[in-house]
Amino acid sequence: MKQIRNRLLEFFSKRKIRQQLYMIYIVAVLLPIVVIGSFLIGNTGKLLTEYYENLLESDNLRVKTILFEITSQVYNISETIIFEDSLQEILSLKGEPEDQNYAYSYTTLNNYISNHAEIEDIVIYTDNPYAANYMHFEKTDEEIRSRTWYQKAMEQAGAFWTPVKDVDKYGNEYWNLALIRRITVMNNEEQAVLVMKLSDNYLQTRISSNEYRIHALCEEGPVFYDSSREHYGEEETIYIDRTNDYYQYTGMVWQGAKKVFTKVSTLRLYQSKSKIYIITMHDKAYSDIRGIILTNLLIVAIAAILPGILIHYFTKYFTNRVSLLRDQMKKVSSGDYDDNPFFGGEDELSETYSDLQVMVDVIKKKDAKMYETILSEQKLLNEQQVIEMKMLASQINPHFLYNTLESIRMQAVAAGNKEVANSIKLLGKSMRYVLENTGTAMVTLKKELDYVLTYLQIQKIRFGSKFDYKIEVSDEIQPDLCMILPILIQPVVENAILHGLEEVEEGGLITVKITLPEENFLQVEVTDNGSGMDRETLENLRESIKKNTTGRQRSIGLANIHQRIRLCHGEEYGMTVDSKIGSGTVITLRLPYKPAE
Repeated sequence: MKQIRNRLLEFFSKRKIRQQLYMIYIVAVLLPIVVIGSFLIGNTGKLLTEYYENLLESDNLRVKTILFEITSQVYNISETIIFEDSLQEILSLKGEPEDQNYAYSYTTLNNYISNHAEIEDIVIYTDNPYAANYMHFEKTDEEIRSRTWYQKAMEQAGAFWTPVKDVDKYGNEYWNLALIRRITVMNNEEQAVLVMKLSDNYLQTRISSNEYRIHALCEEGPVFYDSSREHYGEEETIYIDRTNDYYQYTGMVWQGAKKVFTKVSTLRLYQSKSKIYIITMHDKAYSDIRGIILTNLLIVAIAAILPGILIHYFTKYFTNRVSLLRDQMKKVSSGDYDDNPFFGGEDELSETYSDLQVMVDVIKKKDAKMYETILSEQKLLNEQQVIEMKMLASQINPHFLYNTLESIRMQAVAAGNKEVANSIKLLGKSMRYVLENTGTAMVTLKKELDYVLTYLQIQKIRFGSKFDYKIEVSDEIQPDLCMILPILIQPVVENAILHGLEEVEEGGLITVKITLPEENFLQVEVTDNGSGMDRETLENLRESIKKNTTGRQRSIGLANIHQRIRLCHGEEYGMTVDSKIGSGTVITLRLPYKPAE
């Protein structure tokens, strides 16, 4: 257990604070809410589904009970009618009866229709033309014989139920569930069929419900009962497996473009092989269940998202403050003590930031004292260097030096050694430039370039074919009017020869290129085609130039040039170094350009 805890702590400690807070939110808040919410929503959906299934089954059973009761009662009435002696006498008539009132003495059918509201009409179809004169008796014609229910009655002895279509006096078609059974006529060859139609209004009164929609249909034929009258007389769109004698279904079905909760059951009618399919539908059940589930989902989503939003903004606020504190500490560690932003709050981070500011104030005071000491030392050192230079210059008589070098050069010319004479001439020219510009603030670019050219010629004599050189000046630059610091380019060229071409045996090239990349900026590029530097060496050189740290002689010379430019012209000017292995080195001096009047 301890090992697991240590691994978890190690895992968290390697993540940033923002990630740690998000992970805690996911593990401690989001996952429990999602798991528990999913279980509750699923269980709620299941309970609601079972609840509506029970309601549908209950109402479906109610309709089945009512239909079974009505059809059983009608069947029992049909049993009484077909075995009645007076009916047999009428169906067996061989001619008109002598008593004219005999036809009106048979009132059995009228009595049943009057006393039983569930019966809308009773009709007996017979081939006997004498019986057809009685009320509720009709002669069987060809149109009746062509009907499916009549043919079925002739083929089987038992009773059956089927929807029967009729047309009222206004021409409107309507359907009634009817009991059809054949009547056996004693001592006669005529055939008769009993048709007992159930009252649709009576079924509507007994079966209809304000909450449910109810359909009823037989094995064959359209819907003979529809509580909403919307699909009355139409084929049922809900699937029913009519091959299954006891088909049952409970669930969601599509009713047109609407999804409804439905219960389908089969009713086997009394003393008959006929079946009635009863369909009970709850239009609002699906929407109610979906609404409750969506409400629960919304509650779970709010419970998960709201803490997430709070965690997000708190994490952002907290990590921003930590980042600000860290950045300030980095700035302080690099020596930048200015621009201290506001750090609000009164918690431990605010106290830490206040302590940091106190420490910064102490450091700034100490740095101020140290800087004053350095300035004093530098001032003394500068004064000492000026005195030494003056003492050195005073010890050398320039005219004596030039006259001596000129005498030696003339001797070399007289001896016919022109190379020595030329070398002495270049050396004298170089020394004259250095001595004349010692203590001089600015010189023209032309003089500085003449000095660089003289230096390159001397080095060319020294190294021979090891390197060559070229100096390029942009056409828009006026070298004789542009002023720069003296002895500024030559040390860079010297660095390129001694260090840049250190490993080059021959074929080296030193290029001095002076351009105006911008209107007020002069750019001096000193390029060599030496072996270059790797990334680490280049970064170390740049750092030493920037900080003017002591180290290699190369770094000291370049750092001095960089510092001279910045001290004289400002922070926006200075030196940059770029190099790649095998591609040489480029040292760029960025100087102000303003032609002298």
